[in-house]
Amino acid sequence: MVAAVAVSSPKSTVFQSPISLRDPNSSFLGGSLKGLSLQFKPRSQKKDRNISLVVASAGATNTAAGSDSSGSANRFYFNITGFPFPLGPFLNRRTTRTEAVKGSIWLFEQEQALGFSSVSTNIRMTVIKLKSGGLWVHAPIAPTKECIKLVKELGAPVEYIVLPTFAYEHKIFVAPFSRKFPKAQVWVAPRQWSWPLNLPLEFFGIFRAKILKDEDLSTTWADEIEQKVLSSPEVGIGPYVEVAFYHKRSRTLLVTDAVIYVPNKPPECINKEYLLASAKNGLAVKLLSKGKKVPDEPVVDNERNRQKGWERMVLQILFLGPSNLLEPNASFAQMSQKLIVSPIIKTLVFSKVPEKVRDWVDGIARDWKFKRIIPAHFAGPIKAGRAELLAAFAFLDDFLGERYVTRPSLSLLFTSLMGKAASYFPPDDMKTLSSLDEFLVSVGAVKKTVSGRKR
Repeated sequence: MVAAVAVSSPKSTVFQSPISLRDPNSSFLGGSLKGLSLQFKPRSQKKDRNISLVVASAGATNTAAGSDSSGSANRFYFNITGFPFPLGPFLNRRTTRTEAVKGSIWLFEQEQALGFSSVSTNIRMTVIKLKSGGLWVHAPIAPTKECIKLVKELGAPVEYIVLPTFAYEHKIFVAPFSRKFPKAQVWVAPRQWSWPLNLPLEFFGIFRAKILKDEDLSTTWADEIEQKVLSSPEVGIGPYVEVAFYHKRSRTLLVTDAVIYVPNKPPECINKEYLLASAKNGLAVKLLSKGKKVPDEPVVDNERNRQKGWERMVLQILFLGPSNLLEPNASFAQMSQKLIVSPIIKTLVFSKVPEKVRDWVDGIARDWKFKRIIPAHFAGPIKAGRAELLAAFAFLDDFLGERYVTRPSLSLLFTSLMGKAASYFPPDDMKTLSSLDEFLVSVGAVKKTVSGRKR
């Protein structure tokens, strides 16, 4: 991971005067930067036809987006950073807003592309209205004019901005977003790190941030929102850190990357051009076609090709190198429409620290009576409770053995049955990821297993 220059306005400029990393008002790494002019002409975009999002929704209503008539300037955001590949879109990010719980929780989504490829998914910011009347913002996204307008339309001040993870894709937006709401307090997950350079938060423009603590009852939101921290030992280049939150009044669990629910249809914010580009039989499809002949045919814009593009995107995001991109239907069906742990996180992270993850998940299932889950990617909100969460993590039992089982027997029986389905990943699709894991272990970049529980 590397540092970034992120500009949130087409009028933004860079480096008029020297920047001090000790200056909390510095605009380095995001927001409005003064000085050397960066003039980009935002690409005009045709009005995309809305794509129906079919998810296990828990009453999400009233989807809104900025007016297309305002032009792409309101969606302009310049970012060319990221590691190992930059995070797109590089100039233009559409924002959608959905009311997940009436008058209480709103979801803001933007597209997130991987490098210069046509592979993309959504990234989600969740906003909760507190009893004080203020807003609590979870995992902020790019603060385009459109995004900020949609936040301000809620008619309440932003009081807290929360970074629930160490992950670069979420960290990079905290500073520019917080500068749009300078009175808001910034809270971050503990043990922040970056790679290949381990840079301090100040280098990302985050100053005077408070640290989130496990089951902290001293936060001003503690009577409304509880929190549990997963802070693992280092699994290689750094620890995995994620903070889960529970909004008690709505019985909603918020996570970042711990679990996902792949919807059958693409999220509304995904650009149709990316979907159609993924539907083309390019080099990746030819390499990952199980030796079958790949037809070279034009791609027309229709629902069938958009769906094919979405299925190919999902398999590449989940497996890096799936077994068959030419015919993705079967593998996609195995991975969609259920609560799962991402194969990448399962293989490269959670399987290394099963004790620590089990304690965290069991604590969430024991203490919080949630009925919906909102992750930071793919579908949300998801109608799911403790049984579905435990089923998604049932694979941990394969690493821990019976002596670590702490759940009631009835729950264990139920989750063992559900877990077989939730934890099943097509073996052919897992080959590339398994080989990568073996290679990273062999060179010492990732550890094979790490003990995480205090004996």
